[in-house]
Amino acid sequence: MSVQLRAEGSAAEGSAAEGSAAEAAPCLECKKRCSGFQPHSWRKACMTCGCSSVDHTPGSEAEDDQKMGRLLADSPFSHLTAKVKGGGGLRMYKRNRMIVTNPVVSGKDPTFNTTTYDWAPAGLNQKLAMQYMELLPESLRPVSGSAGSLQRRRQLLHQLPAYDHDPMKCPSLASEEEISTMLLFVKQYKQEVLGVGEVALPGESAALKEAVLLRTVKESGQQQGHTSASAAAAEGSNGTDGMTEYRCTGCKAEVAKESPVVYAERAGYHGALWHPTCFRCSECSQSLVDLVYFWSSQKLLCGRHYCQSVWPRCSGCDEVRVLLMF
Repeated sequence: MSVQLRAEGSAAEGSAAEGSAAEAAPCLECKKRCSGFQPHSWRKACMTCGCSSVDHTPGSEAEDDQKMGRLLADSPFSHLTAKVKGGGGLRMYKRNRMIVTNPVVSGKDPTFNTTTYDWAPAGLNQKLAMQYMELLPESLRPVSGSAGSLQRRRQLLHQLPAYDHDPMKCPSLASEEEISTMLLFVKQYKQEVLGVGEVALPGESAALKEAVLLRTVKESGQQQGHTSASAAAAEGSNGTDGMTEYRCTGCKAEVAKESPVVYAERAGYHGALWHPTCFRCSECSQSLVDLVYFWSSQKLLCGRHYCQSVWPRCSGCDEVRVLLMF
């Protein structure tokens, strides 16, 4: 078996208008009864069938990567993005893909069966990446062209709506004061709440913590004291935390030492870890798409439910109602 892991930025594909791709999208719920998505003037719904925009076929993968790039930009997780050439500072999500090639023994000439995963956790070796995927239910495995891949893209739209982090997507913002308040809100949660889960074996939290320290030092441009700081973080750990038993923060069950788990930097690396299937929003119980989480009140939340825990969400246009504080 051959496994290839690679990060892909779709910057070369340009920035196609979101509306043009979405307008022709058929409804996944109504099927043939809907001729294609026709956006309502202010509701996030189709004028033809009345279903949500999330219920229609998503646009291009490039659009998904652009939206994710905007979300992760200017956060501690901007290393998962890349600058768009000629994009005026815009960033594109470096979505990690995985290609698995298995030889098929039949007849004289060998053939190969290739499986492409549209997303895979970053920073893993081949064995651990495959172990992680095998722990997910088949319906959530983002195999290219499968129902799992489509479900992942629908979750991106539902859990991380663009209008929760981009004021330009919020027609309901009626004044400069509301736009400024929204920008401040987004800036704050990017620095204090937003996170991306990391997959590792139980006990490898010290190595993850060391990697965060090294990345922080590199990004801040602080060269002096780099070696001593790194040594201090790893001293006595050899990349492990020394614990002998691990329990899932979600289901509380014991975790096998040879089975990959998900760590969340915002929750701290000491003792907090989740089974891959337990890494989910505490409100809607959906698996957190691409391991993107919001850590609030000691709970994992998706972007949608974090934002509406701070601001009320309009049942019509689906945007959060920014309330000015006087």
